[in-house]
Amino acid sequence: MAELTKLMENEVFLAYVTHSTIVLVKMMLMSLVTAYFRITRKAFANPEDAVHNIKDESVKKFVRFDDDVERVRRCHHNDLENIVPFVGIGLLYALSSPDLFMALIHFRIFTASRIYHTISYLIPLPQPNRGLGWMIGYGVTFSMAYTVLKTTLYL
Repeated sequence: MAELTKLMENEVFLAYVTHSTIVLVKMMLMSLVTAYFRITRKAFANPEDAVHNIKDESVKKFVRFDDDVERVRRCHHNDLENIVPFVGIGLLYALSSPDLFMALIHFRIFTASRIYHTISYLIPLPQPNRGLGWMIGYGVTFSMAYTVLKTTLYL
C-alpha cells in the first residue's frame, strides 16, 4: 500500500494519468460522434440499428456506407492504433523515472497532436495537417519507447 501512495505522489505518474485519461476520453467520444453521424445521415451498419431509427420506410436502404460516417470511423480507428500504444509505452516511460520537464513535454505534445489530428480529420483540413498530427504523436511515442529502452535495457 505504501508503494501505491508513493506512486500517486510521483508528479510524472500523475501527469501520465492525466494525459492518458484525456486521450482515452477523446477516443471514447469518437464512438458518440460515430453514432451521431450514423443517426443524422441515416447510414446504419446493421438492419436492427435502422429499425429503431427509421419509421415506415424500407430498412434495407439505410444499411449503407456514408462518406461522413466512414471518415469518423477511420479517425476512431487511427485513435485505437495510436492511443493504445501511447498508454502502454507511456506507463513504462512514467515508471522509468524520467525528468518531469521532459515527461510533460512528451505527454502534452502527444495529447495536443491527437486532438489536432481529430480536428483536422473531421473538418477536414487539407493535408499535410492530419499527417503532421499523426506523425508528431507517433514520434512522441517512439521517443518515449527509446528512452525506456535506453534507461532500462536489460539483456
